[in-house]
Amino acid sequence: MTEALPTAKPEEVGLSQAALDRLSAALNDRIANGHIPGAVALVARHGKIAYHQAFGRLDPASDKPMGTDAIFRIYSMTKSIVSVAVMMLWEEGRLLLGDPISKYIPAFAGTRVGVVSGDSYTLAPAATPITVQDLLRHTSGLTYEFRGAGPIHKAYGQARIGRLNQSNADQVAELAALPLLHQPGTVWEYSRSTDVLGRLVEIVSGQTLGAFLKQRILTPLGMTDTGFSVPEADQDRIAEPFAKDPEGGADVALLEVRRPAMFESGGGGLVASALDYARFMAMLLGNGRLGATRLLGRKTVELMTSDHLGTITGATDLLPPGHGFGLGFAVRTHAGMAPFPGSVGNYYWSGMAGTTFWVDPTERLYAVLMIQAPVQREYYRVLFRDLVYAAVAD
Repeated sequence: MTEALPTAKPEEVGLSQAALDRLSAALNDRIANGHIPGAVALVARHGKIAYHQAFGRLDPASDKPMGTDAIFRIYSMTKSIVSVAVMMLWEEGRLLLGDPISKYIPAFAGTRVGVVSGDSYTLAPAATPITVQDLLRHTSGLTYEFRGAGPIHKAYGQARIGRLNQSNADQVAELAALPLLHQPGTVWEYSRSTDVLGRLVEIVSGQTLGAFLKQRILTPLGMTDTGFSVPEADQDRIAEPFAKDPEGGADVALLEVRRPAMFESGGGGLVASALDYARFMAMLLGNGRLGATRLLGRKTVELMTSDHLGTITGATDLLPPGHGFGLGFAVRTHAGMAPFPGSVGNYYWSGMAGTTFWVDPTERLYAVLMIQAPVQREYYRVLFRDLVYAAVAD
């Protein structure tokens, strides 16, 4: 049986109970005023969970209260887990970060770059190949279809590159045939790179992505509620969004996770509970180890959570001032600049439906917020960060 993460009272780990009560009040207020149906928040420091609370309703269509064991669609928080999977294979000597992805997926050998002019583009050869490192740090030249309205984004949309009725192999074959938005290694562009990494894990390991993650990461860490779908016995714990976002009226449709997934998206397909994700964060803060289970070496975690961009720049809406990007995580490089608190060396990422996490090695702190409110995700990412750091007392 997996050992439970230890707990403590906030004051025992240098957190202010009064400040955490303000976080609770802020979330309760947002729920009472109809902004979100519910939330689960968890904060740990010095290896102990000091705050783990559920708020509001599990599903706005019923009166069932949110439970701390609720299961959420975590979307892009999947990326960090899949990046760890890649680095586990790297630690086994089965791939190098500088390897061209075409070594494993030959279709990428012929990938070309789209040179955009107005509503059209011409094709130019890639000056350098896409490497495994490029995929991990989002400098591959790939993009997401929803990240713009240019002709290359439209080509992604026309190819229905994110459809659910495809295999990982199907998607990657089509991605390789589409034009790149940028020359590899030149621009930070948030993209389907981690979907390609999911396929890389399958090719190198000989397993499906879901099977590899379960055998090598999820089961060893005790992440029993994490996967690409939710078993029938646990479906009464799935958190649901409002059908229409109350702040703009937009329709909200999230992944259907009640049946097995054909497309196991390495970039955004997993579900998890807050406590499951806490176990993943605890492993990272433990330099690759949780209890007796070691997934990565200390220097590997150090490599992953260092800035790999340097002078490479990209989309400021996703990569705030004072931040770079590592191998699967945004990384804080300056104490100031960003409009929210933190420490140099923080690393984090978030999910499209509103989930967010970060790890702060300096403060020995990690935190995760789980909500299902895509339209409002930016607000809660910052609110949660602000109020957790306001609780750091010692």
